[in-house]
Amino acid sequence: MAKFVIECPSCGRYAEASTGFFAKKKIECSCGYTINVRTDKMTSRVCPHCGNTIVFDQSKGERALCPVCKEKINTAETLSNCADFFCPSCACQLSADKNAETYTCPVCDTVIDVQAQIVRSNVKKQGIASVIKYEGNNQTFVWKHPIEDFNLGSQLIVHESQEAIFFRDGRALDLFPAGRYTLETQNLPVLEELYKLPTNADTIFHSEVYFINKTVQMGIKWGTDSKVRLFDPATGIYVEIGASGQFSLKVSDSRKLLIKLVGTASEFTQADVIDGNYQLKPTIGKFKAMIMTKVKSNLARVIKENNINILEIDEQLDVISGNLRVSINEMLEEYGLEMPEFFVTTIVTPDDDPNFRRLKQQHSDSYLKVRQEQILKAEAEAAAERKEVEATTAARMKVIGAQGEAEAYKLQAAAEAEAMRMKGYTYQQETARQVGLGAVQNAGKSDGGIIADLAGLGTSLGAIGGVMDMTREAMSPITSGVTSIGRGVFGIMNGSDTWDCTCGNRNITGNFCNNCGAKKPMPADTWDCTCGNNGITGNFCNNCGAKKPELAETWDCVCGNKGITGNFCNNCGAKKPASAETWDCSCGNKGITGNFCNNCGKKKGE
Repeated sequence: MAKFVIECPSCGRYAEASTGFFAKKKIECSCGYTINVRTDKMTSRVCPHCGNTIVFDQSKGERALCPVCKEKINTAETLSNCADFFCPSCACQLSADKNAETYTCPVCDTVIDVQAQIVRSNVKKQGIASVIKYEGNNQTFVWKHPIEDFNLGSQLIVHESQEAIFFRDGRALDLFPAGRYTLETQNLPVLEELYKLPTNADTIFHSEVYFINKTVQMGIKWGTDSKVRLFDPATGIYVEIGASGQFSLKVSDSRKLLIKLVGTASEFTQADVIDGNYQLKPTIGKFKAMIMTKVKSNLARVIKENNINILEIDEQLDVISGNLRVSINEMLEEYGLEMPEFFVTTIVTPDDDPNFRRLKQQHSDSYLKVRQEQILKAEAEAAAERKEVEATTAARMKVIGAQGEAEAYKLQAAAEAEAMRMKGYTYQQETARQVGLGAVQNAGKSDGGIIADLAGLGTSLGAIGGVMDMTREAMSPITSGVTSIGRGVFGIMNGSDTWDCTCGNRNITGNFCNNCGAKKPMPADTWDCTCGNNGITGNFCNNCGAKKPELAETWDCVCGNKGITGNFCNNCGAKKPASAETWDCSCGNKGITGNFCNNCGKKKGE
């Protein structure tokens, strides 16, 4: 019968067992666990030689070999190299090789940092801690120091991005900012007041120390656990979308976070915010439900309030992210946390959903329709502008043509006037001379025939009389009968163009009396009424009382068309010229456009 040691699966302690037919099959461990030698003799251990976790038969004693490196694994030396510690999750006492890095608890499957647990176990056995400092990682918001018994005089080290709070019986007491502190009664006023700490530096006091990491922890991932139903008001179609992204988080109030959230937990990490794994241990996200509810309820609201097109949502991610961050921070503030940034990085659209495909088709059709209307509108505006340009060009060409004809007429008239001036007579004299020549050629006719022919030419009797003197040499060969006829005509014409002055002077031919200087009276402006009353001089008819009709304003075109009443010439289409500034002379002459009166020669303004 051979003896060997067997490890208790419950507490990790070793007990003595034997091999053989009459050996005990069940052994009572000091922890109360009944070891079944047949079933519990198989165990796992980290090989101290190669570091692999292997399974071996403990009943082989020192003959048990590692199947990887073939070294002995169950010798007394190996067993003395084991260290005892407690599982941080279930508090079960375990044993592992002192050189091992990790060990999996057989009770709760927690992956344990063996070296850290060995250090903590040694410190607990000593009962005091000389240096108290943060030993967590960068993904931890709150970390509880494993030692709860301290002596006065211990050193407390708090980093720049941390705060340390002492707890006692669930009550947050003294808070320490960044720095190095020697724990003395003057540094612990609340503890001193509450427990009357002794001044002896070797005295141990019991308290819990929590370190709060106040850095901004970034890259915490989130995502909706289900689709968000969204109603598109433009098309009346329901679609389902998903969202995901990342956010950053930091501690804003250490006391509030510890009291309302952490409680007696040993730590609070990123994995405790949203579901995840921390050191290969599954965790429950404390804020998952809150964040998901805020995202789902506010995502659809933000899209609706900001009129965001679901098909163009990627360009509005910053607007959506900002609104969601404000909404979530309202809840996080109650727990002493703050979310500096919240990013929606992905919006998952249901591309396979028939409703979504119909929505994209409607949006495409609407866009094409709008573009087509814009093109048609632009073409219509271009056509109207082109037509207006053509009409303006045609009108300008007509005006230019009319102006050219007028300029040619003016040049011709100026040339004729210059030729007449060089010959020593005026246009009126030339016209009278032509009329006189016509009269001479008809000298053989009777007196009445000559007068009738001259009247038919439309010339005035005064002009004909003036011609007689001018054509005396031309008429000298003609008989004396013709001369007498011309003199008779001259007398008749002079009589018709004379006036009598009030001073007694008669048969005046000029515009002023050569006796008293009085001006020639102007003929009265009369009008005829529709009632039959004629020669009315007043503004109202003295028979029926009707008002004098106003004369229509007319103008003459450069093309020769006269008496036009509209704004455009009905002959060439030229526009009515702007009215020239005119003035009335004191002599009675009206509508003068020049600076001097063409009747009396008076200057404008005198």
